[in-house]
Amino acid sequence: MPMTKSQIVDHMAKKTGLTKKQTTQFLEEFVALAYKEAKKEFLIPGLGKVVLVKRKARKGRNPQTGETIKIPAKKVLKFRFVKAAKDAILGTKK
Repeated sequence: MPMTKSQIVDHMAKKTGLTKKQTTQFLEEFVALAYKEAKKEFLIPGLGKVVLVKRKARKGRNPQTGETIKIPAKKVLKFRFVKAAKDAILGTKK
């Protein structure tokens, strides 16, 4: 089960020596900045980056009827982990 916001705030407050209120304000401001900058690309050093990607229009298939349908082009958000994060989480390939 993933950590809740309050668990993250509690952990970070203990590690940094800040109050929970200060930690919450920092976290909320960090998230707001990520939302604002994601259109250009938002890098979180040591973790990865949030990027806006334009997905082209394509053809798909309705799974119930088998009918071919058009899927319109759209913008999607993606998160790309840096190599160091992948190695730390998944381990290095040998």
